[in-house]
Amino acid sequence: MTRRLAQVAKKVGVSEATVSRVLNGKPGVSQATRQSVLSALDVLGYERPTQLRGERARLVGLVLPELQNPIFPAFAEVIGGALAQQGLTPVLCTQTKGGVSEADYVELLLQQQVSGVVFAGGGLFAQADAPHDHYRLLAERNIPVVLINASIENLDFPCIACDDAVAVEQSWRHLVSLGHERIGLVLGPSDHIPSRRKLAAARQAAEAMDAVLPDTHVERAMFSLEGGQAAATRLLDRGVTGVICASDPLALGAVRAARRRGLHVPRDVSVVGYDDSAFMTCTEPPLTTVRQPIEAMGRAAVDLLCAQIQGTEVPHGELLFEPELVVRGSTARPAAD
Repeated sequence: MTRRLAQVAKKVGVSEATVSRVLNGKPGVSQATRQSVLSALDVLGYERPTQLRGERARLVGLVLPELQNPIFPAFAEVIGGALAQQGLTPVLCTQTKGGVSEADYVELLLQQQVSGVVFAGGGLFAQADAPHDHYRLLAERNIPVVLINASIENLDFPCIACDDAVAVEQSWRHLVSLGHERIGLVLGPSDHIPSRRKLAAARQAAEAMDAVLPDTHVERAMFSLEGGQAAATRLLDRGVTGVICASDPLALGAVRAARRRGLHVPRDVSVVGYDDSAFMTCTEPPLTTVRQPIEAMGRAAVDLLCAQIQGTEVPHGELLFEPELVVRGSTARPAAD
């Protein structure tokens, strides 16, 4: 018992007397400290006292925007496996149109007294004009949180992200090296932070090559194949020969738009995606895309979350991971005019 008290106290950073008060249900301990002690018990593999076993502190909320884009199930697989290795169980919360909102999911997770929450992908934290009160509620309750994707300012949580600027620079330079001069972008909504970063990077890449990215070569869309098709159609009307997309589904929509116009990919139009999600090698043509390091990002997110659960201070900044351009069959030199 003494050894257990010492180990738990060390993990949380409190005295053994405080741990004893929590285990014996005595007053005088804040809810945040109490939760940290219980979570440390779970992580260290100790059995809780009988009166405390009803609380499901081994649960971690995993909030995803959707499952249709293969990148999100891929993140769920990595994060879920890493959580299981730590003795924690993910609770998958997937948003659907007209279904349970992100704020509602947070309320449900708080009712279940989860040990922490991971928000992966394009949650509301990445949209400047969306409501954010539920994030502040988590902060007020001292619930450990990790975000995966670039977030808005003033959300004081650790964040894991792929470097959007590097991703676009790689894509832009690739198309320019092939001889493309009229390059267009298909991005997410204007308040989407990763899309804002991609646009800024594209403008900078164009400027570095003594070129200009006109506003008419930038289109916005919802993150779907249909959205990509509609946006790419407008770009094709303006004569672009290369299209850089903010996701693989958007890129597949751009390929379909080209085909509907009777154009050949990549002879007439080159298309670059983003994510390197599952089956992009099986498309026709195989998609040139920017690969996110999903395994490394997912495991880093779990490491940050578990450190917080154990009471360790972690930097509340952004960890940027390096992307990798994967060149396949959807890009080539443009056809001669």
